[in-house]
Amino acid sequence: MLTILGTVVSLFLILIILIRIPRESIGLSSFANNSDLLGSPGSAQRFLDILTVSGILVYFSIAFQLNVQAH
Repeated sequence: MLTILGTVVSLFLILIILIRIPRESIGLSSFANNSDLLGSPGSAQRFLDILTVSGILVYFSIAFQLNVQAH
């Protein structure tokens, strides 16, 4: 069960990283500004930062727990 949850969290982190809008890409930045897909660009960036850090902490705690159970 914990292994499946770890896999889901890792896939979720990959998805979050792919969603993040690169600052160099003018086309994607203008799309994000015009569509307001995730709200204002500043709030969307902050939300994704918090979500990424939370996901990383959850992933590390699951990995630690799996490592403890293995030994």
